[in-house]
Amino acid sequence: MPDSRPQPPPRPPSSSPFPASGPAGPAPLLLCGARLTDGRTVDVRLGGGRIEAVGTAGSLATDGTRACGTRIDLTGYLLLPAPAEPHAHADTALSADVGGPVSYDPRDVRRRTAEAALLQLGHGATALRAHVRVGDVAGLGALTAVLQARRSLRGLAELTTVAMPRVLTGVAGADGLAVLRDAVKMGASVVGGCPDLDPDPTGYVEAVLEVASEHGCPVDLHTDAADPARLARFAAMAGGLRPGVTLGPCGGLAGLPAEAAARTADRLAANGVTVVCLPQGGCGGVDRRGTPPVRLLRSAGVRVAAGSGALRDVSNPVGRGDPLEAAYLLASRHGLPAEEAYDAVSASARAVLGLPEVRVEAGFPAELLAVRGDRLSGALSLAYSRLVVHRGRVVARTSAVREYCGSASAEPGLPRQGRGEVS
Repeated sequence: MPDSRPQPPPRPPSSSPFPASGPAGPAPLLLCGARLTDGRTVDVRLGGGRIEAVGTAGSLATDGTRACGTRIDLTGYLLLPAPAEPHAHADTALSADVGGPVSYDPRDVRRRTAEAALLQLGHGATALRAHVRVGDVAGLGALTAVLQARRSLRGLAELTTVAMPRVLTGVAGADGLAVLRDAVKMGASVVGGCPDLDPDPTGYVEAVLEVASEHGCPVDLHTDAADPARLARFAAMAGGLRPGVTLGPCGGLAGLPAEAAARTADRLAANGVTVVCLPQGGCGGVDRRGTPPVRLLRSAGVRVAAGSGALRDVSNPVGRGDPLEAAYLLASRHGLPAEEAYDAVSASARAVLGLPEVRVEAGFPAELLAVRGDRLSGALSLAYSRLVVHRGRVVARTSAVREYCGSASAEPGLPRQGRGEVS
């Protein structure tokens, strides 16, 4: 399964780690011998899209309460709540090598969206939020195509959309406001856009908040956040709005003096605004690729999630769309402990998307990622082999085999990866 061309799971034989679904939903699934972040080695039984039981290794295979269904040996794997992607650009993904302007032909957008979502699913993201341009040259065609791709991905990953008009104020903004309302009626579940590009940024935010209030939608706005006074106004306007307001990528916060950044963080926290950062690179020009001070924001009480941003488009032609790389960068470059870094791409990212919490405990949704390794720091460093579970079903698998010349004389006891394993 090469990364450059992800494919849907094939129809599996009985021994495949892609268990078949029956008329009542996914077949029961038993994950055996997985390591948890607290050091325990456990079996995890899944059924009905949820975690049914977690027990010591070997206990659930013989508990006699029900048929275990398919068993998958996860010895040597760390089992985690699945990550989510809170900031993708599905309509421009995988367009860097095309040359010339990005095609907004609905067929091209639909193909790129599906391919990008499968690529990110392979990395572990079972839920994604896609920011989609509406109005201007894109009209509503790009949104229509992304919504079609969402339907084709049903059962594999959850894809939600943010409608992004360019201008919402003045004479030119009247059309944008009408298109935004049409986009919500069509199925866009979040309203957003980039107020920094509007002649009247404050008026832009007012218009977005008005539409969000009309339809009960969350708000997700692009802003560089380089102007602390403007950001304070945005935060005050957003305060109390339910179901919530998200700002990102906010790279300009990194350039503020420490005192100004601290005041801004306090205002964001006081108004319940979430920040989504993009540690792998921004989704705008090269000069806007900073990452906000995540430790400062977290210490002030701001929820901070991390996304991937551009995926091989003109903004980042080598973007990977990998949540674990985003967590790795938060740990390696920004000093977050591995647990906090992974939270930014999992629990916090899911909260941005309005999704329920996931824990590897009975009763929680079966949205899981198994990564080769025995502790989180190692998994973030060398996350090559992965197995992804969505709604209690294995939906993606990435296998990495590492071999060494003359390995027969290798030091005994050293870890090695070979064929014939789960992944």
